[in-house]
Parts: sequence; structure tokens; C-alpha cells
Amino acid sequence: MRHLFLMRHAKARQATGDMSDHQRPLRRRGQRQATAMAAPLKRWGALAGEIHLSSSRRTRETLAAIDAALPSLGLRGRAHRHDALYTFDGQALLAWLRTLPDEADRVLVIGHNPALVELARWLCREAPDTLPTGGLLHLVLPDTPWSALEPHDAGLAASLVPEAASHALFQRRAPAPPKLPKADLAARLHGQLSHLHRLVRALEPGVIAGVDPEFLHQYRVNLRRSRAIGEAVLATASQSGSGKVPGLKKRLKRLKQRAQATSDLRDLDVFLESLAKAPPPLGEGALHALHDWLMARARAQHQRLCQQLREPDYAEEMQAWQAFLDSAGFREALARLSTTRIEAVLAERIAGHDRDLAALAPEAPDEAFHDLRKTVKRIRYLAELEPKRHRDFLKGLKQRQTMLGDFQDLCTREAWLKVFAADFRDAGREECDAWRHEIDAQKLSLREQIMALAPLSD
Repeated sequence: MRHLFLMRHAKARQATGDMSDHQRPLRRRGQRQATAMAAPLKRWGALAGEIHLSSSRRTRETLAAIDAALPSLGLRGRAHRHDALYTFDGQALLAWLRTLPDEADRVLVIGHNPALVELARWLCREAPDTLPTGGLLHLVLPDTPWSALEPHDAGLAASLVPEAASHALFQRRAPAPPKLPKADLAARLHGQLSHLHRLVRALEPGVIAGVDPEFLHQYRVNLRRSRAIGEAVLATASQSGSGKVPGLKKRLKRLKQRAQATSDLRDLDVFLESLAKAPPPLGEGALHALHDWLMARARAQHQRLCQQLREPDYAEEMQAWQAFLDSAGFREALARLSTTRIEAVLAERIAGHDRDLAALAPEAPDEAFHDLRKTVKRIRYLAELEPKRHRDFLKGLKQRQTMLGDFQDLCTREAWLKVFAADFRDAGREECDAWRHEIDAQKLSLREQIMALAPLSD
């Protein structure tokens, strides 16, 4: 099989004055786009073969930014520049492609639209009809001579745009939150829930791309925030005696299930990030084996999640959630809410947290600390419905949540490490056992700090 990677140059400045199109440099945004694409280019193997680019300044600067992000690969020294690739015609690009030597089985072309899109569509029925700046297509072709290329010979292996490769870039174009400074509580909550729904849908391409773990994290956060607000509506309606909110409980259950489907992948991402930031007390062999094992697990979990997100049921479910938010019944439920009722529910949750905190003991199972962390999250999400009123409270709550989150991460790390040690008995078993003892000591220290926390009602 042959692999063809087609990349459009990153965002460039418009020509001004005597500047020709050929001389257009990258914008600052283009520099960020190219840098964001460096990691996925390497991961996809696009940089392992031949690299060809147009002679234009914007394509050269695109490669330079990628090279700066991956200095050990020496990309600029390996790349070939061609005036023939400074073309906007797909047939001209195809003619150049047919001149490639047969031994070139992996080729990256950095060029221009509409030539890239025209070529991709000629080669592959599934190719998209647009390719934004910095965008990348991975086409797989049969192992036949380049000179013998025929229409629709290729299959689309993957496609990616910079905004799905970098959450920082995504944020610049993310759906803006509604501006409702003078709106009543019902309007604010409806606006917030609708915004969270838009964010969840907008984050999905980044989650599916799987390049930047922050997409998954924010996807989870926004699902959980949506559920927390919905639960607040349910709890407040029950507390006020105004009855049930038909259909809400069922939909909140589905939001919970969607968030839970990301749990293992998120835990694996956090574990992998920790290995990079603070290498554990393992030998090189055991560390490499653990990293590869975690990566394999993460890939399997990511594939499973992507399959779920691509299912028609998922899209229908998300559309139904937005329709429910806009329904008359739910709007009526929101209209019955009041700050007084929300504060009453918040007080109940704080009292429950304080009881659970007081009940903790040195011999308490880890699950008791995990349950406390979940309670703190629900309290935080409820308090954030009135952020100005609870500014100082939320600041202290964040510190408590961080401590409980660190404890959760240690427990998760210990659990994965136990499974790894069982699977790979020869890969540093003793080293893994020693590390688990170290983790146990860290957990014990955190347990003592958590149990020493003051009640939230103080």
C-alpha cells in the first residue's frame, strides 16, 4: 500500500503593495496552526517518507514551523521544493504526482487549494470537498506505480484540521457563551444549558481526532455540567413541592452514561501525562513497556468511544436533548426556580457533605473518598449557578476538589499499575510493586489531609 498525505499550507497574510502571491508569509494564526499539526503528522507517519512542498513562502514557513516543533527530525533538510507544486490546478498536481518514483511509498505534499481538494476528490470518493488552511488528508492507495493512478483508486484513512488537533486553537473559534447579564434565573439557566450543548457538539471532532486530550476533558466537563444543572432543576422542583419534570430524569441518565463512557480513556490520558511530567521510579525497560501498554489501552478505548460518537443514535440523542431544553415543559420548570430554592438545595448538599466528611475514618474504603469528591463537584456546579454570590466559597471549594481529585488519580494509577504488573510479570514486576507501595504512602498522606478538612458549613 502507498500512503499519500495532502496538507494545505497554514493561514497566510493577504498580498499587499508589491507583494506577490508567491511571497505571502504566514499569519501568527498560521504559525499556531502549523505547530498544532506537527504531532499528528508525526503520529500518522506522514513525516517518515518523502516530503515535497511548493516553492511559495507560505508552504516553506508551514514546514519551518513543523520542523521547529520537531527539531530532532531534520525536516527542512529532507524536504524537496518544487515550482510545479505552486499550482492551484488539480490536474497539474496529478501530473506531478505521476512522476514520483515507484519506491516512494509514503509521500507528504504541502501545497495549495483548490488543487489539493481537486486531486483528493479525483483519487477518492470519500474525500471532503473542502480543506481549511493547515488541514491534512491521509489517502491510502494500492501498490501500483504512481504513473498508473486511476480515478477513485484511493481510500480516505483520516482527515484533520488544526482546530481539532489543538484545544487552544479550538477555543478561539468555540461557540461563544450567551450574554445575559440582566436576564432572570430561568433565562440564564436555559442559555447556559444550550451553550453547554453547543460546546459538547463542537468538541466532538477534537475528541474523535484524539490528538489533544484536552478535548476529551472538556467534553466530559460540559456533559457533567449539563447533568448537574439538570439535577439541580430536579432537586429544586422536588424541594419546592412543584412536582416532577417529565422526561428530565431519563435524559440526565443518558448524559451520565455518555460521560461514563469516557472515564477509562480520560484516566489513561491522565496517567500518560503524569509519566511525561514526572517519570516514575521504574527502569527504562519497565517504563517503556508500561507506556506502550497504556497507549494500546488508550487506543482501544478511543476507538470504542469514536464508534459510539459516530452512531446515529448518538446524534439523535443530542438533538433530542436540545429539543427538550427548548420544550415548553422544561421552560416552565425553569420558570418555577428561584434563588431561594436553589440556596436551600445547596444547603442540603453542603450538610450531606459535612456528614460524609465527619464519617471518614482511616480504615474507610477508597470509595468513600471518591463519593465525597463527587459530592463536592455537585456542590460546585450548583454554587456556580450564582457565581458572584458564591465567589469566595467556590475558591475554597476548588482547592478541596483538587485534593480529592489527586487522591482519585492515585487510586486510578494504582489500579492500572496492578493490571499491568499482572500482564507483564517480567517487565519490572518488583519495580512496579515498589512504586505501588510509594503510591500507597501518598494516598495515606492525602487521606489524612482530607479527613482534617474543615466542614464546608464553617
